[in-house]
Amino acid sequence: MNDPEIQATRALLIEALGAAPDADTSTPDLRTMFTPSSHRLALDPDVTVVRGARGTGKTYWAKALTDPELREVASASYMMPRLGRIEVITGFAQGGGDDPVFPGKRALATLVAQGVDAKDLWSAVVLMALKVPEVLAFESWSDRIEWVSRNGEKYEAALRRADRETRERGKTLVLLFDTLDHLHNDRRQLDRLLSGLFEVALELRLTTGTLRAKIFVRPDLYESAPKAFADASKLGANATDLSWSRENLYGLLFHQLGNHTSEQAKAFRRSTGQWRPEGEGRFIAPVDVIADQKRQEEVFVTLAGPFMGTDRRKGHTYTWVPNHLQDGLGRVSPRTWLHALLRSAQLTGERYAGHSLPLHYDAIRESLSSASKNRVAELTDDIGWAALAVELLEGSQVPMEPSAVRFSWDKQGLSAKLHELLKDETQGSGPRDISNAPVPAFALLEELVELGVMTKRTNGAIDLPDVYRLAFNIGRKGGVARKPVS
Repeated sequence: MNDPEIQATRALLIEALGAAPDADTSTPDLRTMFTPSSHRLALDPDVTVVRGARGTGKTYWAKALTDPELREVASASYMMPRLGRIEVITGFAQGGGDDPVFPGKRALATLVAQGVDAKDLWSAVVLMALKVPEVLAFESWSDRIEWVSRNGEKYEAALRRADRETRERGKTLVLLFDTLDHLHNDRRQLDRLLSGLFEVALELRLTTGTLRAKIFVRPDLYESAPKAFADASKLGANATDLSWSRENLYGLLFHQLGNHTSEQAKAFRRSTGQWRPEGEGRFIAPVDVIADQKRQEEVFVTLAGPFMGTDRRKGHTYTWVPNHLQDGLGRVSPRTWLHALLRSAQLTGERYAGHSLPLHYDAIRESLSSASKNRVAELTDDIGWAALAVELLEGSQVPMEPSAVRFSWDKQGLSAKLHELLKDETQGSGPRDISNAPVPAFALLEELVELGVMTKRTNGAIDLPDVYRLAFNIGRKGGVARKPVS
């Protein structure tokens, strides 16, 4: 590249990645919507449960499925004609829209305090979505739920009628459930609510031909919810996971660059092969750019060079970046991924403007702190109690003995702080083992490892992935000095 091309490509990285879709704050966009191969089953109407950690695409796909135009794009991309013939109703999500068919959080808290049966509650939600007159006539959720509990035959008859009508229209009706960690702050009550939802969803799957539920849920919440109902084992057979392979992450990056509206995006497409236009300003990259590691590395090397320094001893850029952004379970949030590369481009322009490539390896390295801060913000929003637990280890070094972690938590009153935190309705659910009694530290450690926030070495010592460690100002024994978060 000559210097103007380098500057233009760097600007493309900043503009395209800065405008990348964020389903928490915006609606998915036709032009930039990326359909990774590993997410095909997540959109299949017959798949009931879609498990995914924060930032993997649960809310993104839940919103995309409510948009007929985006469904058509996904239908064509995944060669899934049925996806173009579904009708979608939101059965639960934050916000709820203008006319939600489910109770709000305060109403739900009141119902739970009254000891409402979780299965009856979600059955009432199903009937509201189906616009069953007998249930619509009631003004309160208590009355709707009581009607369901007393009218089992009428409930089943309503499902059969809706199933028949939907089939006659040649459609499949999908009820979407998302942001379920905000159902209730008390983890035991949340587990109970989820258990009821899973039972109702499986019942729809097994007893109707055209009525389906699709539940987007964190993996830890899926695992902890009791599944003591009939045929519960079949729920797992109708479940999938939202995962992002290295190829998917690079495919997402290149898709965003090639689908920006600038002139430089055209130049990027020309330099990487034959992109297929799909109308409305949307382009599909060549298959090797999306799915072939060797070709992807060739393209990324034109942006960042081959090495994280002057030679291979510092690592290869293609593998180094995703490896340093993964959590304890090897997962990389696509949002964190794009943020790291955006910040790399910004730092290169600010500090290494004369560099011979759009991205400087030191800027990539420095961007980790900002990416870590971004990831921790997600953790705080999604699993606030986990962020609090790690925050109390600030200034320490890993690996740490479990006893040292527990000592630090006891010294700083973690248990009391957790109870106080969970009084805030915006914080979502707490850990599994919290109650009015002190929180057992060993159980918290195990849950943080299961969440990928911490890792456990073979000798039992506790470690932290860099994507969390840097923002929490926790050092690594024998490691390099930490740079401030930018």
